[in-house]
Amino acid sequence: MAIDMMNYAPLIAPGLSGPEYKYRELQIMLETTFRSMVVDNTIQTLWGRTVPISGDIEIDPTLKVEEAVKKLDDAGIEMSVLACMKMWSYYHHHCMIIDFPEDVVAEALAVAPDRFIGAAGYNPFRIDDSLRRIELAVREQGFTYVWFHPITFGLRPNDRRCYPLYAKCVELGIPVGLQVGHSAEVLPSEVGRPYYVDDVAMEFPTLKINLSHTGWPWTAELISMCWRHPNVYGDISAYFPKTLDAELIQFLNSSRGRNKIMFGTNGLDSARCLREIDELPIKDASRERLLRTNALEFLGLR
Repeated sequence: MAIDMMNYAPLIAPGLSGPEYKYRELQIMLETTFRSMVVDNTIQTLWGRTVPISGDIEIDPTLKVEEAVKKLDDAGIEMSVLACMKMWSYYHHHCMIIDFPEDVVAEALAVAPDRFIGAAGYNPFRIDDSLRRIELAVREQGFTYVWFHPITFGLRPNDRRCYPLYAKCVELGIPVGLQVGHSAEVLPSEVGRPYYVDDVAMEFPTLKINLSHTGWPWTAELISMCWRHPNVYGDISAYFPKTLDAELIQFLNSSRGRNKIMFGTNGLDSARCLREIDELPIKDASRERLLRTNALEFLGLR
């Protein structure tokens, strides 16, 4: 059974997803990178909800935990991260365009704590509020992780506004994850270069850090960070395994990187992702570490 290190709150409440497509950043993404997903001016979100890509769309926080667990079982996934992503409109609107609530994920954790990993979000423009929310989520609601999206705020991971989060995660004894690499949405990409995590890893040597989304087009920088820092990991989420760069496949199949790269879907078809991992030209030991063991070690579950 695999562990999905990168999924989102709509896995257990699909109605949380959809309203974000009224914002220009995501509409441009659907005109370019993901244009094949649009049919008759509608899109089916990664969690199965069909919505128009313009106009107001109601947010529905209704839990569908049994359906989510069945999806995990059918795909062969033991546990999945539920990230409460916070996304800011950098240019077009200057407001939050995604803000998945921790309270909804907390309800799912109460129902099935053995199947879901709660990942609180972080808004570096509202530091005090975010830190209070994270502390509550960890100390009282069963969260064991924080995942955030500095690209959307136009910030590098080593920006001073991110440092309070790292200090709080060290205090709480939990790992942190963040997106690196380019942005599929029309958001700043240069700030996503993995090398900007170098400062963070040196200044917080006990903090476990996960660099999500392969770091492409700076994959070599992600490899460098994972190789040289004991507590820096990476995941392959947001890319189907057959599309991974050869250098990343070589790294995760080597003694240098076998213990550092983790499986994640970012909401993509889990069954397809697992099938394609089976087809990768890697050793069985590397495959097992990728799918499960590295995540267990990163999360402190073994």
